[in-house]
Amino acid sequence: MATIRKRTLPSGKVRWLAGYSDGGGKRRFRQFETKKEADAFLVQARNQVATGVHTPDSVSPTVAEAAELWLKRCERDKLERTTLLQYRGHLTHHIGPRLGAVKLSRLTVPLINEFADQLLTAGRSRVLVSRVMVSLSSIVTEAQRRGLVTANNVRSAKPVRRSSREDKRPEMPSRDELKAIIKATPDQWRPLILTAIFTGLRGSELRGLTWSDVDLKRGVLSVRQRVDRFNTFGPPKSRAGTRDIPLPPNLLTTLKAWKLACPIGPLGLVFPTVDGTVQGHANILHRCFWPLQVKAGVILRKSEGEQGRAIEVPQAKFSLHALRHAAAALWIEQGLSPKRIQTLMGHASIAQTFDQYGYLFEARDDEAAMMAGVEKGLL
Repeated sequence: MATIRKRTLPSGKVRWLAGYSDGGGKRRFRQFETKKEADAFLVQARNQVATGVHTPDSVSPTVAEAAELWLKRCERDKLERTTLLQYRGHLTHHIGPRLGAVKLSRLTVPLINEFADQLLTAGRSRVLVSRVMVSLSSIVTEAQRRGLVTANNVRSAKPVRRSSREDKRPEMPSRDELKAIIKATPDQWRPLILTAIFTGLRGSELRGLTWSDVDLKRGVLSVRQRVDRFNTFGPPKSRAGTRDIPLPPNLLTTLKAWKLACPIGPLGLVFPTVDGTVQGHANILHRCFWPLQVKAGVILRKSEGEQGRAIEVPQAKFSLHALRHAAAALWIEQGLSPKRIQTLMGHASIAQTFDQYGYLFEARDDEAAMMAGVEKGLL
C-alpha cells in the first residue's frame, strides 16, 4: 500500500513522506520537498516493484562503491595492468568527481546524459567520453550481477553520438613517404620497420614477437602475445588478435638474415635490445622511428624559441601506429576483401574495419568501376 504523509520538521519546514512496500513486502520510505515529487516517485516505484526492477535507496550502493567492486573483479580476472590503470583513471578523473556519491538506484537516464554532456562541455573528446561511458556501464553491470541494482540505465542512455564532421581518417604515410622511410632505415632497424609496414602488427605485438612464432620455412608470422608498456607479456588485445600473417618474399629474406645477426636472449625475441631484453616503445620512437623520419624528410615543421627568434624545427610526421594503417591500405589496394583485412589486422568485428578503412574500399571500388567504363568505350 502506497501512502503520502505531510511532515513538519523541527526547523518548521514542510516535507512529504512517501511510503510503499518493496518487492519483498518490506515498508520503505522516502522524503520529498513537494507532494508532486512524492506522487511521481510512488508511481515510478510501484511500477518498478510490479515489474521486479526496483532497488530501494537504503540497499543501493553509490557509484563509487560499485566501481571499487568492479575494479576488484577486473583485478581478479587478471586484466592487463595498463587496462586497469585506464579504468582507474576513468573513475578518478571523470566518474568519481561527478557521480561517485550518487546511489545506483538514482542513476537515471537523464542524469547519465547530463554527465556525458558535462564531460563534452569540459572539452573531453567524444572518443574519451564513449570509453568512460563503457566503464560506467560495466560498473552497473557488475552491480547487477551482485544483485545490488536491477536495471542498467547506462545502456538505455544515448549520450554520445558520432558526428561525421569529427570523423578523422587514420594518419598514414603515402607510398612515396614509405619508400623514403624504407630507404633511410639503417640496417639494425630495417627488419623491424619492414615487419611493421608489411604485417600491420601493433607496436606491442612487434615488441612481444618471438622467433618461435615466425615460421621462416612456411613464410608465416603468428601473433600469439603482446607486451604492454610495463614490458609485461600477455595475450593479444582480443580473441581476433590471435592470427597468422603471410610474409612477402623480401621481408622473409630480411628476417632470415636478421635471425643470424639478432641479439640472443632468454626470451627469444625477434626485436630485442642489444642485451636480448624487451624493447621499450619509447626507445623505438626516440632511437629509431622519429630520427628516421627526419632523415627521410617525412617531417612537420614547427616553430620553437622565443617570440621574434623562433626557428623552424623539423619533427617526425607519424607515430609508429601509422605503419599499421599503411599496411592495411596496401592490402586494400591489392584487392583483399574486407573480411580478409579484418583477419589480418586482428579486428574484433568487420564494423571496426569499415570504420577505419571504409573510405579506402570505396575509393578502390570507384576506381575499378571507372577503369571498366574506360575499357568498355574502346573494346
